[in-house]
Amino acid sequence: MLERTMRWQVLLFVVIFALDCVAGQATYSIPEEMSKGSLVGNIAHDLGLDVKRLKSGRARIYTEDKAEYIELNTDRGLLVVKERIDRETLCGQTTPCALHLQITLEDPIEFYSVNVEINDINDNVPTFKKEEMKFRISESAVIGAKFVLERAMDLDVGVNGLQSYSLKPTDNFILKLNSQQDGSKKVEMVLQKPLDREAQDHIALTLTASDGGEPQLSGTMRVEIVVLDANDNAPVFTQETYKVTVMETAPRGTILSTVRAVDADEGSNGKVVYSITNTLDDVPNVFQVAEESGVVSLIGSLDYEKTQRYEIHVQAGDDGGLTDSCKIIVEVTDTNDNEPSINVMSKTKSVTENSKPGTVVTIINVQDADSGENGNVECSIEENMPFLIKATSKKFYSLVTDSELDREMASSYNITVTCSDKGVPSLSTGITLTLEISDVNDNTPAFERSSYEAYIVENNTPGVSIFTVKATDADWNQNARVSYILEESSVNGVPVSSYVSVTADSGVIHAVRSFDYEQIKDFQFIVKAQDGGSPPLNSNVTIKILIQDQNDNPPQVLYPVQTGGSMVAEMVPRSADVGYLVTKVVAVDVDSGQNAWLSYKLQKATDRALFEVGLQNGEIRTIRQVTDKDAVKQRLTVIVEDNGQPSRSATVIVNVAVADSFPEVLSEFSEFPHDKEYNDNLTFYLVLALAVVSFLFITCLVVIISVKIYRWRQSRIMYHSSLPVIPYYPPRYSDTLGTGTLPHVYNYEVCRTTDSRKSDCKFRGAGNQNLLIMDPGSTMQRIQNEKSILDEPDSPLEQKPPNNDWRFTQGQRPGPSGPHMPYGTHIRWTPKNGTRATGGPEVAMGTGPWPQPPTEAEQLQALMAAANEVSEATATLGPGTMGLSTRYSPQFTLQHVPDYRQNVYIPGSTATLTSNPQQQQATAQQATQQALPPPQASAQAEPPKAAQTPASKKKSTKKEKK
Repeated sequence: MLERTMRWQVLLFVVIFALDCVAGQATYSIPEEMSKGSLVGNIAHDLGLDVKRLKSGRARIYTEDKAEYIELNTDRGLLVVKERIDRETLCGQTTPCALHLQITLEDPIEFYSVNVEINDINDNVPTFKKEEMKFRISESAVIGAKFVLERAMDLDVGVNGLQSYSLKPTDNFILKLNSQQDGSKKVEMVLQKPLDREAQDHIALTLTASDGGEPQLSGTMRVEIVVLDANDNAPVFTQETYKVTVMETAPRGTILSTVRAVDADEGSNGKVVYSITNTLDDVPNVFQVAEESGVVSLIGSLDYEKTQRYEIHVQAGDDGGLTDSCKIIVEVTDTNDNEPSINVMSKTKSVTENSKPGTVVTIINVQDADSGENGNVECSIEENMPFLIKATSKKFYSLVTDSELDREMASSYNITVTCSDKGVPSLSTGITLTLEISDVNDNTPAFERSSYEAYIVENNTPGVSIFTVKATDADWNQNARVSYILEESSVNGVPVSSYVSVTADSGVIHAVRSFDYEQIKDFQFIVKAQDGGSPPLNSNVTIKILIQDQNDNPPQVLYPVQTGGSMVAEMVPRSADVGYLVTKVVAVDVDSGQNAWLSYKLQKATDRALFEVGLQNGEIRTIRQVTDKDAVKQRLTVIVEDNGQPSRSATVIVNVAVADSFPEVLSEFSEFPHDKEYNDNLTFYLVLALAVVSFLFITCLVVIISVKIYRWRQSRIMYHSSLPVIPYYPPRYSDTLGTGTLPHVYNYEVCRTTDSRKSDCKFRGAGNQNLLIMDPGSTMQRIQNEKSILDEPDSPLEQKPPNNDWRFTQGQRPGPSGPHMPYGTHIRWTPKNGTRATGGPEVAMGTGPWPQPPTEAEQLQALMAAANEVSEATATLGPGTMGLSTRYSPQFTLQHVPDYRQNVYIPGSTATLTSNPQQQQATAQQATQQALPPPQASAQAEPPKAAQTPASKKKSTKKEKK
């Protein structure tokens, strides 16, 4: 009882200590044997946590013994039963029975303790290991003799455990229960009435064990007693209790103790046999006793962490059935035979380098099954690392940062955690944790130098690379990605971006323009290197570009000045001595260095023996005495050359007059030839301009001819027919509008040449898109054309203005406008079905070759004149001689052909050939009366006229000859 009280006190102290170290604690009580999925408790509510926190923190349950009886439903924040819990399997006879859980959360790291107490239910029946016990009892057994019975085993605890025994019948024996120090009861059968073998040599009893559960459960065992002959002395142990201490590492076969019992009887009744009577535990599997000697030895292995104390019940019996018992208490001592075990409860894979000291990186749980100092564990890590491990509670340690981290110094750490107990010898266990240090943009890009100088030769190609700057960033990935930016500034008032550009990725500096050393010799600008972090960091560097000179400028002569229109000459008196300074050629070169070093040479001279030029100073001096024989006009050509590679030069012409007076000089230099260079250049430009103009003219001419040919080929493609165009008007169509102006039916044949379509004479088709064709049966069919080519705006048949050869003057027009009518008619005809076929708008409005629209009277006069001509032709040829009936239809005869004999008109002339003037006059009067139609009929369009062609002209000429 005292031991249990101390155990409860220790447990209470541990719980109080844990409450100070963990963030929260919850306790639940559930019965055993609950079905899977049963609710244990609302852990989120009890701990004051949000369900979302359980999800985001990846909450999970950790148990020390690795058994997963309880699981966490993070969706609802509930603890539920994961596996069926058997209290007897989990805790055995230990009370109270509880599951100790730890719930861990991440980001930030938190953990909570949860205790789930398992309550016992009456689910186990008291049982006996043996179904039957046999006793051999002498009839001489004295009243009060005790016989030890097997104790029943009930795995339940408390009220559900074993509560009582009963023995029936009770004629000779009664049941006696003796309480032991461990709380168990010793069951003895006591003889209360002497035995009489002669009356009853065999007695059968029933031992019943019952628990206190609801409903009550019980188990039975048969007790068979054989009554023997008298043996009145029972064995007696010398000690009632034996105590033994053994180390848990003791090997098998180790002798623990020797028990001894004495029997006063002699013979077989005095021979004692020893046996172990334990049935509820595993003592028979660990210990054994020699039957004759009573030596107790070890036959199994001991484990202090499982069992610290054993009680061995030894029974001594003689052949007469008399027995006695004793107890051996075996205390197992602990040895340091278990290494600490490390379990990582929560781990962070990476931590930022700007994390503050004290940031929790990992939480570990350390277990050591040993006890005392052997189970006292301390954990440590390597030295010289920016981390610290400290105990947060019993068996729990936290790995935290101890100082500032720098990824550029160390991008990752392999942290070895070593946990050692305090046993002798000490046992330890290690685990290596890998921690990555994530980068923070805390380093600015750094250039190798604070400033740079680069050189480039002038007259460079735009876009050429000048220099490359390079900056490094100690950060990683995007934070170390450096971009180069040209800082805005100006050089002589011009933005520096018009001079150079910088490639953002590589830092290559390119020249934007071609530099000229004579305009700018050097300039400087700033390039900024910026990383890709957030926010970005940058640094600047100054770059100075030095432009190197190139010999790109020829020398320029300042004196003597060269002019195109005037003459400048230096005078030398004839009395000049040797070395006389005539003049000095002054020249400069805008280049620098040796490119500007000038030398002077005499290239040409009228008399090379008279003058010389100083190589360095350009002075022209005489090298001999001037004589009267020397010419007055002296022309010197001096070349000025620089020292560049390649060298450049300039020439200057110096005119020298060898004379003593000015008039003499004028007379000599008045005929001096002028420089023709200006005229030569002008001639060149004039010739070039003439060539360009000629080329443009020829090009335009070729284009125009090509367009003309193309249009001509298009027209030939559309109008390639070689047949004459013969419009045919169906016969026997009467006027149904009641005008009465066309009593007869006429047919016309118009013949045109192939090229007449392109003449100025306009041939008109039907005004609408309906074409009337008469078949041999005189049946009219109507064919709808998809689109007339005459309606196309770009058609080559578009009407052109009338040709002057076919145009009449006002005096030549027939009708009221003139005495005669031109060659051509407008005919209005009506089909048999009564529908009038009219011309298009062009015919109605009088378009075509007419200068002005003709009246009805004019059209009628032209019609009757054509009829007279046909009549004359018919009389001349005779009936049936034209062959028209076979050409058009069987019904077509000469009676349908109009009479053209009356009037013949010559185009372009006012003369009219009339065969019967009286008939013509009568016809004209009749036409005057019938020609004027009603006002509503005057708006009707007329069918198209047959245009006059050269072929028709030729035909008319033949008729005139006839």
